[in-house]
Amino acid sequence: MSRLDKIDRTILHELERDGRLTNIELARKVGLSTSACLRRVQALERDGTILGYRAIVNRDAVGNGFVVMVAVGLSRHLKSDQVEFERAMANAPEVRECHSISGTIEYLLRIEVADLAAYKLFHTEVLGTVPQVSSITSYIVMASPKDERG
Repeated sequence: MSRLDKIDRTILHELERDGRLTNIELARKVGLSTSACLRRVQALERDGTILGYRAIVNRDAVGNGFVVMVAVGLSRHLKSDQVEFERAMANAPEVRECHSISGTIEYLLRIEVADLAAYKLFHTEVLGTVPQVSSITSYIVMASPKDERG
């Protein structure tokens, strides 16, 4: 993405910090006129650099404050197994993130549920029923001192 200049990067940084900034506020922060700022934001949206805007939800407030990172190994390294596993994870609302990674395992999941009992149910009834899964290692998140996901 070397086509982004310093102003584009500043716009992206400010919008990542607060996606509800008005165009007037954003223009002031990046040192542009409102019309120039709006044109740049619209161009970033059009070219797919900005994919959308989201609310950052307090997971505790909605009852999903128990977070577990799960390392998942597959029994075979076939494309069809990957597709089936990814489909199963896409259909599981507890799975907030699914990353295909390199290393000794194939996937890293971010699971958000109400509590340990809810995670045990997910572990048994969802992950435990996917035939491609050969290993599951769970890491309970104790705190997230830095979390910049949007």
